[in-house]
Amino acid sequence: MASLYERIACLSTEAVEVMYALGAEDLVVGISGYSVHPPRARLEKPKVSGFSSAKPERIMAVEPDLVLTFSNMQSELCRQLVAEGVEVHAYNQYTIAGIFRMIRSVAALIDKRDAGEQLVQELEDHIAAIRLAAARWSRRPRVYFEEWDAPMISGISWVSELILIAGGVDVFADLGAQQQAKHRIIEDAEEVVRRAPDIIIGSWCGKKFRAETLAARDGWDQIPAVRNNMLFEIKSPDILSPGPAAIREGLSQLHRCIERWHEAQ
Repeated sequence: MASLYERIACLSTEAVEVMYALGAEDLVVGISGYSVHPPRARLEKPKVSGFSSAKPERIMAVEPDLVLTFSNMQSELCRQLVAEGVEVHAYNQYTIAGIFRMIRSVAALIDKRDAGEQLVQELEDHIAAIRLAAARWSRRPRVYFEEWDAPMISGISWVSELILIAGGVDVFADLGAQQQAKHRIIEDAEEVVRRAPDIIIGSWCGKKFRAETLAARDGWDQIPAVRNNMLFEIKSPDILSPGPAAIREGLSQLHRCIERWHEAQ
């Protein structure tokens, strides 16, 4: 059985990554301008959209027979494309299990089920290896993950899961289940001080993390992570896109941050 589709526009970075990982890059006729993984996708494919903004006519110009999108942020774009007569599959994965469902779904659409299962197995094996490596530590450091600085936004659900697998504890796990960023805003900076993270990781969604700016916040010199200079950055494409990179790159980097904390004890 051949792929059900021959010309696929991937408006989500996760879909781009999965299509390449499945060896189906020849079917991709357009990508999100925010795509980073794999790097060659940016060189090979036309960029036809942003994340929350795009012109339907630019997408239609590449003549897709299927468009893959992600999250409620692209819901209006989905409506416009459906009105143009294009088939749209919108994903909304926010957990590790959701990432695996998305991979299997994309694989089924392009008749790459075996490759999809192999990719899921590879990622599950990586999770198992990191979990095993973390099991040697008797202590779990408290981790504050900051997705944005103004307002302060804590990490989303898959990030919270990855922190736990890597050997830490997300100090704002109670907020992680909230899909929308507005529901993960930390209104009171003192609350971070009260939760006393041992490690702070910044991933400021497309802009450079400034550890010195964070450390200078009023009263934050009391936080163990600031006091002990346990401030790290993970680039947003490596962890804030719920696809293979979050597990391959993000999880590995989280584990290294926690490992550095243990080495400093």
